[in-house]
Amino acid sequence: MSTDIDYYELLEVERTADDKVLKSAFRRLAMQYHPDRNPGDHTAEAKFKAINEAYDCLKDPQKRAAYDRFGKAAFQNGGPGAGGFGGGGFEGFSDIFENIFGEFMGGGRSGGQRSSVRRGADLRYDLEISLEDAYAGKQASITVDVAAQCDSCDGSGAKPGTGTQHCKTCGGHGKVRAQQGFFVVERTCPSCHGAGQVISDPCDACHGEGRIEKTKTLDVGVPAGVDEGTRIRLTGEGEAGARGGPPGDLYIFIHLRQHEIFERDGTTLFARAPISFTTAALGGTIEVPGLDKKRHEIRIPAGIQSGKQIRQRGAGMPVLNGRGHGDLVIQIDVETPTRLSARQKELLEEFRSTETGEECPQSSGFFARLKGMWEDLTE
Repeated sequence: MSTDIDYYELLEVERTADDKVLKSAFRRLAMQYHPDRNPGDHTAEAKFKAINEAYDCLKDPQKRAAYDRFGKAAFQNGGPGAGGFGGGGFEGFSDIFENIFGEFMGGGRSGGQRSSVRRGADLRYDLEISLEDAYAGKQASITVDVAAQCDSCDGSGAKPGTGTQHCKTCGGHGKVRAQQGFFVVERTCPSCHGAGQVISDPCDACHGEGRIEKTKTLDVGVPAGVDEGTRIRLTGEGEAGARGGPPGDLYIFIHLRQHEIFERDGTTLFARAPISFTTAALGGTIEVPGLDKKRHEIRIPAGIQSGKQIRQRGAGMPVLNGRGHGDLVIQIDVETPTRLSARQKELLEEFRSTETGEECPQSSGFFARLKGMWEDLTE
């Protein structure tokens, strides 16, 4: 396969693609051209190596900036990045100051050896649950695709029975130095890519990466009281680090499905309850089923108005990782009857004939004010 193919074309993405799009494209192509899925196909193996090279460059913001400006010449001897700022993705500029000042402060790395392991990436999983599950908590089973440690080489990247060797280019430091006039510039070693170690005989299963794509099923304990956007961290369940590096973490983000009755604000639950106008006038009780699977009796005081809220203490959502519960708030909606029998109409007409205005002080007061306005207009 030609080495001149553009990295973006290799990954089949636009040059403006963000990290999420890049990663998705890489995973799809890596699974498609993985040698295990294409045994004996040298073209697929070459394609697999090429897309790994492309993604390794574009996932690093500094390397990507260098590539966008200079292309592959940024990482080749004699190119704009060779021995200068471009070769390590413009890492050299920050390394200048570290190199000059670090040794004076006892922080120089010139005498030490670079760690050959890198931590794996963190992953995100969006989990949707019901409000009932958020109230009571639950055990959820999820399935994730992840770059996991290779079982064949235990994550080392080397074929079983072999090992790694110090990189001869950088002497195991992971950095090489170049003189730039007055300055001494450090950049990532082009041979070992900063690992300090090289593999002479790579593992057949992972081709030296130390990790392979796997599908994992995990059990997630969702605690009672979680809310929209609550984040649950599963330590060590993210992507495995390259060549034995520690794994990243998996973050579970909780999303709540809309409930047909209740709305939630923190630990407070809200619900609307329509009642008849006779119950509103005479008072009474209604029953509301709670998320705690209990019947909550709500006392309606006589003369209650539509829109009035009644609070039931302790019948709301549980406090996350704490003790106690919030409240249940019922908003009353007084419903006017639309279907009346002849007898009911007769009774209501009889009631209207006995009205004095004192039964509904708000309406009588309103019309009294209107009457005053009409009198002012006729003067």
